[in-house]
Amino acid sequence: MALSTGHVASQLRHLIYYNLDNNLIRNALFLAGRLHAFEPRSYEAQYLLSLCHLHNGEVKAALDCSHGSGSRGLHAGCAYVFAQACLDLGKNLDGITALERSKSLWASKNHWSKVFCETSRQHLPDAAAVHCLLGKLWKAHKDVEKAVDCYVESLKLNPFMWDAFLGLCSTGVNIRVPNIYQLSPELLSIISASPDDLNAVPSQHPQPDRPYPSHHSVDPFTGPTVDTTNGSSALWERLKGTSSGMNSGAAPVIHEGMETPSGQSSSGSEDFRIANGVTEPDSVWEPPLAPARRNRTVQSVSLDQSGYAPPKMKSAGIRTRPRTRTEPEETSLAPLDREMPPASRFGDRKRTVSGQVAHPAPPQPMEPGAPQRRSVRLFNQIKPTTSKLATSSLTGRDGREVKKVRNPATKGRSTTTSTVGRVVSGLFAKLASGYSALRRYRSLEAIQHFNSLSQGQRETPEVLAQLGRAYFEQALYDESAKYFARVQVMAPSRVEDMEIYSTVLWHLKNDVELAYLAHQLLEADRLSPQAWCAVGNSFSHQRDHDQALKCFKRAVMLDPGFAYGFTLQGHEYVVNEEYDKALDAYRQGVNAENRHYNAWYGLGTVYDKMGKLEFAEQHFRNAATINPNNAVLICCMGLVSERMNNPRNALLHYERACSVAPQSVLARFRKARVLMKLQEFNVALAELKCLKDIAPDEANVHYLLGKLYKTLHDKGNAIKHFTTALNLDPKAAQFIKDAMECLDDDDMEDADIA
Repeated sequence: MALSTGHVASQLRHLIYYNLDNNLIRNALFLAGRLHAFEPRSYEAQYLLSLCHLHNGEVKAALDCSHGSGSRGLHAGCAYVFAQACLDLGKNLDGITALERSKSLWASKNHWSKVFCETSRQHLPDAAAVHCLLGKLWKAHKDVEKAVDCYVESLKLNPFMWDAFLGLCSTGVNIRVPNIYQLSPELLSIISASPDDLNAVPSQHPQPDRPYPSHHSVDPFTGPTVDTTNGSSALWERLKGTSSGMNSGAAPVIHEGMETPSGQSSSGSEDFRIANGVTEPDSVWEPPLAPARRNRTVQSVSLDQSGYAPPKMKSAGIRTRPRTRTEPEETSLAPLDREMPPASRFGDRKRTVSGQVAHPAPPQPMEPGAPQRRSVRLFNQIKPTTSKLATSSLTGRDGREVKKVRNPATKGRSTTTSTVGRVVSGLFAKLASGYSALRRYRSLEAIQHFNSLSQGQRETPEVLAQLGRAYFEQALYDESAKYFARVQVMAPSRVEDMEIYSTVLWHLKNDVELAYLAHQLLEADRLSPQAWCAVGNSFSHQRDHDQALKCFKRAVMLDPGFAYGFTLQGHEYVVNEEYDKALDAYRQGVNAENRHYNAWYGLGTVYDKMGKLEFAEQHFRNAATINPNNAVLICCMGLVSERMNNPRNALLHYERACSVAPQSVLARFRKARVLMKLQEFNVALAELKCLKDIAPDEANVHYLLGKLYKTLHDKGNAIKHFTTALNLDPKAAQFIKDAMECLDDDDMEDADIA
C-alpha cells in the first residue's frame, strides 16, 4: 500500500511540474491538492501546493499553505514561497526570518551556472535568487544598508540577476557596471556552452553545484575585492567611507525639528489592496471623454509664476489661480512632476510641411500679462548638448563582434566562446549602464548608453520606454512623447511607465491623446495604478480636480508603494489650496519611496507657500541631493535664499543652475535679477543680452532690460525695451506704462510683469 501511494505521489509530482511548465495553473493547483492529500506531512507537497496558489494569484492562500514548514525554515522551497507572499502582504520581517532560518538549505546552491536544457530543471531556489528576495524584503522594511548587501551578494553569485541590479539602482548607490560584467573563464564557459554540452546533462541526475566563479568576488562599487570573507558588509563599510559611494542618490536626511516625518510603518498596507476590481460602479470611474479638437490661440505666461508647479516625475498637473501684482513670485519645476504647462511652451519645435520636427527653435516667450499658470516650469527645459544622441547607431566594433559570432568559418571553439561571452556580457553592461545612469538622473549619459545598443535591442518597448523617461527628465516632452508613442504601438497592453507618458501628454496639452491613453490602459489592466494615474491626469487636464483626486487615491489603494500616486494627490491638493492635505500626501510619497525627489519638491513648495522658508529650503535641498542635475530645483533654492534676504547665496545657486542648464531661461533670468539687486549692473546687462538672444520674444526679459537701462540712466534704450515689452504683452499695458511714466523718478517699483 505504501509503495502504491509512493508511485501515485511521484506521478502527481510529475504532472504538477508538467502543468506548471505549460502554464496550466488551475490544473497544477488541482493536482497539488491531490498530492497534499496523499502526503499531508510532506514538505515538497506543501511547497508545490503553496507554489501553485502563488502562481494563481492567491497570495494569502500561498502564505497559509507554506507557513508550517516555511516560517520555520524546514524546506527551502516553502521558505521561499512564504517569503514571497510576505513581501506582497507587507509582512517583511516574517519573510526575512524564514529565509534566514533556512539558510543552510540554500546558501551553497548555485543553479544558474549549471548547464540547462529542455529536459533539465531546478525547481528550488538557489542562493542568488534568495539574496535577491532578501534585498527586496529589506528594502520594503526601509533598511537600505542590508538591502544593498543582499543585492550585491546576489549579483556576485549571478551577474544576470536583473531584479537585483534594478534594486541596487533604486537605492541610489554608485555602481561600477564593468565590475559586475567582467569576463572570466568560468563566465565564458557558462555563457557559451555548446548545444552538445547542454544535451549531455541527464534530467534525472542534475550536476552538483559548481563553485562560484572567481570574478563574482568583484566589488560593484569600488573594484576587485581581495578579502571576501566579510561579505557584503565590508562592501557597505567601504561604500560609506568613500565620497563616491552614495553620490547624489543618497537618501535625504531629515534634521531634528523638521516637520516632515521620516516615515511610517507599512505593516497594514495589505488592508488597502483591491483584489476584485473597483468598489464603486464602473460608470463613476470611466475616464473623461476627449474634448473635440479646436483651434487655440497662443497665450503666454510670465516668467514669475503665481505658484510653484509641483513636479511630476512620478507626475500630473497643477494649475494655479491667476495672481495679482502684489502676490509673491514663485517658480516651477521642469521635468519634475506635472506642473503648469504654459499655453505657449519654451522649447516648442517647429515642423516642416511633412510634419517632421525641425531643429529646436529658441524658447518662445510668454506674455507678461497673461494669467499665471503652472506652465512656467517649462521655462527650464534643458536641451541635449548634441542632437546625435537620439540617432546614434551600433558602433562598428559591435557590428564586427556580431559577425564573428555568426561566422561559420571561425576556427577553434575558444574564439567563438570568447566572442559570445563578450557579446552577452557587453549587452548586459550597456543596458545596466543606461539604467544606472537614468536612476541617478544622468539623462544624457543614459541616452548615450541606450543608443549604443544594436537596433534590434534598442527597438524594444522596454528600452524605448527608458529613452522616453530620459527625455522626460530633461523636460523635452516632444521627444519623450515620440518614444512613448512607439511603445504604445509596439505593446498596447503595456502599463509600466505609462504614467509618465500621461504626464508628458498633460504637459503637451494633448487632451485627445491623453483621454485615449487613459481608456486604453483601463482596458489593458483596470487594477494597475498606472492606469488610474492616467485617468487622473486626464481629469486634471480638464480641471476636474476632485475626480482627479479620486483616481489618484485609487492608484495608491491598488499599490500602497506607488509613490507617484501620492505625489499627484499632493499636486491636486495644492491646486485646491488644501495645504495640510498636500503635506500629508507628499509625506506618504516620501515614505513609499525615499528617493522620490518630486515628493520632496512638493513639500518644499507647500512650505514656501506657508511662509516657512527654512523648511522649504531644506526640502528643496533634499530633492536636489537626489537629482543634482535639475536646474529648476537649484533655482528653487535660490529663490528661497532671495526671500530670506541672502542674495549672495541666491546668486551661487543661480550660477550653478546656469552651469547645469546653459539654455535655461528661468535660471538666467533669476541670475540677472539678483545681480541687479546686488548692483552689479554690468554683469547683469551681459546676462540679459545673452538671455535676449535665447528668448527674444519674452516680454519679461525686455521689461527687466528697460529697468536696468533706466538705472544706468540710458533713457533711450529703456524706452526701447519697455515699448518692446508692451508690444509683446499688451495685457500688461498698464503695468508697463506705469514703469515708463516713472523713468524720470529715482525710485521705481522693483517688480516683474505679473
